[in-house]
Amino acid sequence: MALILPVRGFVPEYGKNCYFSENATIIGDVIMGDHCSVWFNAVIRGDVNSIRIGNKVNIQDGSVLHTTYKKTVINIGDNVSIGHNVIVHGASIKPNVLIGMGAIIMDNAVIGENSIIAAGAVVLENTIVEPGSIYGGIPAKKIKKVNEKQTMEMIERIANNYLKYADWYRNKPGK
Repeated sequence: MALILPVRGFVPEYGKNCYFSENATIIGDVIMGDHCSVWFNAVIRGDVNSIRIGNKVNIQDGSVLHTTYKKTVINIGDNVSIGHNVIVHGASIKPNVLIGMGAIIMDNAVIGENSIIAAGAVVLENTIVEPGSIYGGIPAKKIKKVNEKQTMEMIERIANNYLKYADWYRNKPGK
C-alpha cells in the first residue's frame, strides 16, 4: 500500500479511480483529481507548499514533485504524463503535456498546453514554454512547433495507456 502521510495538518486528497503503487509516497498538501496514477518510487511531497494535480495524470516511476517553502507551488493540469525519473519543482504544467524521462522542471517554469518536454531536458527557473511546442536540451530551448494532431494523439495515447496499466495492477491476482 502506498505511503500516504499527513504533515502540518494537511492530509493528501485524491479523486476516484486513482492508482498508487505499493511504494509510492504522497505527503501533505496534495490534492489530485480522478483517474490519476502514481507509480513505483515516485514521491509527491507537499510538505512545504501545495501541489495540485488535475484529472488523468500519471506520475511515473522514480519521479519527484516538490516545492519551495512559502515561494512556489505545483499546479498540473488534466491529461498530463510525467515520465520516469522526472523532477518537477515548484512549476506549473498546463493540460495535455508530456514530460519526457529524466527531465527537470524548475521553480516558476510554466509548461504551455499541448507541449512536449524532451527526455533529459532541463527547464530552467522562470522559463515559459510556448503552448504547442517541443522543448529540449540543457538548458531547454524551443526545438519546434508541434504537429497538433500528432502531438495530441501521442499525449492521449500515453495517458490512456497509463489508465490501462493501472487497471492491470488493480486487478492482479491476490488483490
